[in-house]
Amino acid sequence: MIQRNRRTFMFQVAAGGIALAASRAQAQATGAKLEESDPQAMALGYKQDTTKVDAKKYPAFVPGSNCDNCLRLEGTPGSDYRPCSLFPGKLVSVRGWCSEWTPEI
Repeated sequence: MIQRNRRTFMFQVAAGGIALAASRAQAQATGAKLEESDPQAMALGYKQDTTKVDAKKYPAFVPGSNCDNCLRLEGTPGSDYRPCSLFPGKLVSVRGWCSEWTPEI
């Protein structure tokens, strides 16, 4: 009887993990585009277009840096908008930038 309960438990854990991963992937795929007016985006100086970044206000901005070459960008390459670990449930422009930009390693 113990084996059956353990086996059932492991099956339920695996099924739950798969369901969680699928729901997260769907949320990322259908996420709304991050607006520059979003409070968190404003706090981090997010711009959808790097040409609009105020280099005086953000001296850490380096020409050529953008979300597409940031370590925090997630998802599958090839899309114009992808998930970012800083903005859960939102999609950022790959041509965008924010003050938390971290170069890919």
